[in-house]
Amino acid sequence: MRVLVRRCWGPRPVGGGPSGRPIPQWRALAGLGGSPGAEDGRAVRVREKPPWRVLFFGTDHFARETLRALHAARENKEEELIEKLEVVTVPSPSPKGLPVKQYAVQSQLPVYEWPDVGSGEYDVGVVASFGRLLSEALILKFPYGVLNVHPSCLPRWRGPAPIIHTVLHGDTVTGVTIMQIRPNRFDVGPILKQETVPVPPKSTAKELEAVLSRLGADMLISVLKNLPESLSNGRQQPAEGVTHAPKISAGTSCIKWEEQTSEQIIRLHRAIGTIIPLQTLWMDNTIKLLDLVEVNSSVLTDPKLRGQPVFPGLVIYHKKSQILLVCCKDGWIGVRSVMLKKTLTAPDFYNGYLHPWYQNDSQAQPSQCRFQTLRLPTKKKQGKKIVAMQQCIK
Repeated sequence: MRVLVRRCWGPRPVGGGPSGRPIPQWRALAGLGGSPGAEDGRAVRVREKPPWRVLFFGTDHFARETLRALHAARENKEEELIEKLEVVTVPSPSPKGLPVKQYAVQSQLPVYEWPDVGSGEYDVGVVASFGRLLSEALILKFPYGVLNVHPSCLPRWRGPAPIIHTVLHGDTVTGVTIMQIRPNRFDVGPILKQETVPVPPKSTAKELEAVLSRLGADMLISVLKNLPESLSNGRQQPAEGVTHAPKISAGTSCIKWEEQTSEQIIRLHRAIGTIIPLQTLWMDNTIKLLDLVEVNSSVLTDPKLRGQPVFPGLVIYHKKSQILLVCCKDGWIGVRSVMLKKTLTAPDFYNGYLHPWYQNDSQAQPSQCRFQTLRLPTKKKQGKKIVAMQQCIK
């Protein structure tokens, strides 16, 4: 079946199909409908090879690395891969804007704020950590469709927070997928290129993001060098192994001492600690745990830890290692610093709060001075704040 692409952008219609010019196969791969030509009976010119005209959609640091690679390719006049590069991002409460906007302004690239997508003519769209669904009408404006740089091995971790969930669930292998997007659905299109990498031991989501952002940028450039062929060779995602990576909420940061193991809590800290610190309740006050560490086995053999009641949430100051020991479902975690009105080291918290409390009430039971699970009220404003913060890590 021969399909012409509607002329939606720009005034450059020429004959297609019957004239013998090849028509890209991305729409057949997508299974999208559409009339055999524009309303005026003409079709938009389809370039068979680079240089491409690219419209980029992105927001955060991960996306900025992809934009940087596209911009470098545009500046490379010898290779002639990118002819035109323009940018779409989303509004930000920060005057400086999100990382993608900052880079675009610095690099003097045309930049639009969603839902404004400009009115130019482009060959292909590129999405990286954009967080907005694109309509069929918008996708059809690109002769070669829209590519997505997604930091996971799809179909694992479809959704807006794949890196966070990779760390949170202790995956040992991850990767990047270059795929075609589909209208009004996240991460379900055919795979054009996929590469896997091991997850560095004990890496945070921010550290893993840096690794995957560079890999994804390089993979995208590779796909663009052979775009028609890459589209023709796209493969559908397998139906097995689908998992989802929803956005985190403020409640995710609230530690459940009776339910979560020490490994789960440490992974949670590595996954979201740079976005929102883990939280707990101490003496009716919300306290944020800023720096969590695994507890060395030598610490647990300390005679001072023996012979006393142990229960989830128990807080003990270990003077030799200068950390707070907190009991979990199956063991202990260490805390080096907290936020309670202001940032405090573990020794500061012990000297200013724990020790005076025991001195003032020598008859008190340790269970009265424990960390307890914080129950947050559901607030729409709070949810919006977390969504904005997650623009820092996809």
